[in-house]
Amino acid sequence: MFVMLNTQKTPIVGMIVPPAGGKVPPEPSIMYPGCVNFIAEGLGLERLTANGYDAVIDKIGTVSQTLKVRGANTISLMGTSLSFYKGVEFNRKLVEIIKLATGLPAMTMSDGIVEALRTVGASKIGVGTAYVGSVNERLRNFLEVSEFTMGAIESMDIENVENILGVNGDDILHLGERVNSRAPDADAIFLSCGGLQTVCVVSLLEAQYQKPVITSATAGAWAAVRMIGLSGKASGFGRLAELDHEPATSTLHAMI
Repeated sequence: MFVMLNTQKTPIVGMIVPPAGGKVPPEPSIMYPGCVNFIAEGLGLERLTANGYDAVIDKIGTVSQTLKVRGANTISLMGTSLSFYKGVEFNRKLVEIIKLATGLPAMTMSDGIVEALRTVGASKIGVGTAYVGSVNERLRNFLEVSEFTMGAIESMDIENVENILGVNGDDILHLGERVNSRAPDADAIFLSCGGLQTVCVVSLLEAQYQKPVITSATAGAWAAVRMIGLSGKASGFGRLAELDHEPATSTLHAMI
């Protein structure tokens, strides 16, 4: 059982987010209201391209330190493509950079996605993304090295980060439809990009296609709260969050 010695303190999850504004994504607070506080710092990512990621990736250590100063107990890099774009080993390196900069437990959104896909038993997946083709190929490589089979990949071909704000629920439902039509035998659908606000459409997609739907936004929130020792269970946000798993091993060593 996970017990905090300091019962007066609500744990704080620090989030590194791609946009400059540094706003906490909506999904964590919607899925897990009251039990966790979420804070965020932005990197100023402008373009969903390798050059765009390269321009901000060196800020991660400094931004992590800022989150620690603000009281974060753990830190999550909430950018999917930011963490997968140079492969599995680079994703691990980013986690180590955060840990070395802060001394805090850390993870990336890509870590959360891999954990989520394995948790629902997915092997062959149909993928929908916000990205352009060159980023899609990097995602394909990351997933295949992580031992998933790609059934198909469909995308929205978005390059400017600010354009993600124009994507609505109907757009995401249509993306899911395209993915499923090309990979109807996939074990799960994965929608990649933390900026796609999927929290209200996951259950709709699952009901329509009768398979788990894992998204960057919801899997990222789920994995982030599990890192502080909660189970991640929440009702109404898809099969992943409905599963009654034991809490992940707590990483808040100083608070146990």
